[in-house]
Amino acid sequence: MTPTELKEFLDSKVMLYNNFNFIESDPISIPHKFQLKEDIEISGFLAAIIAWGNRKSIINNANKMMDYLGNSPYDFVMNHSDSHLDPLENFVHRTFNGLDFKSFIKSLKHIYTNHGGLEAIFSTPSKNGSLQTNISDFKSIFFEIDHLSRTEKHVSDPLKGSAAKRINMFLRWMIRQDNAGVDFGLWKDVSPSLLSCPLDVHSGNVARKLGLLNRKQNDAKAVMELDKSLRALDKDDPVKYDFALFGLGVFEKF
Repeated sequence: MTPTELKEFLDSKVMLYNNFNFIESDPISIPHKFQLKEDIEISGFLAAIIAWGNRKSIINNANKMMDYLGNSPYDFVMNHSDSHLDPLENFVHRTFNGLDFKSFIKSLKHIYTNHGGLEAIFSTPSKNGSLQTNISDFKSIFFEIDHLSRTEKHVSDPLKGSAAKRINMFLRWMIRQDNAGVDFGLWKDVSPSLLSCPLDVHSGNVARKLGLLNRKQNDAKAVMELDKSLRALDKDDPVKYDFALFGLGVFEKF
């Protein structure tokens, strides 16, 4: 395909998949259960953090997380006592267990109490035209308080080579305004042009088949390369193509 044909092809797939019907079978369905800004942020963050493996299992377990939090995640985060945290030890999703869950709740309280919330951290000026340094800074802040060392593996750091797929996906949800009712566009002070595509096996394989990505590993360098390709297609809203790449890979087996 010519560059023009490729853009037209991908734009058509964005139109196909970036719609309200996408929500039900995607982890973004979890934050869509809430209305309060902070509830959307916290539920979205927790759902994104466990978003690996079988999608049905991800959604089921993210719903269980919300049940443990009384389906009022912000209130639970800000007002929990140690005894409220004890039942969380029963939670498990793959390698993310109840001890990690408890640590995350404590870290989220620290962020909302001492750092102005999740949005404030990611709204600091970006470097090199992306949010990857912000993600690294976020990890440092997230683990400022006492925590289990094992829990650190559940927050990726792009500056250490990670594609940070789950956090990039969470940032897409919070920042991108798609007018289709899927992404929330809650964080108005961060430009969608700074977002990076959540790179996983599906989006990576499709991107390589379409000539958008040459690097074989799905790592931070691959994210940078894919960023460049997608921004050439739409500099203002590059990660809208996440819908196209994901849909082609998962639903069309492209």
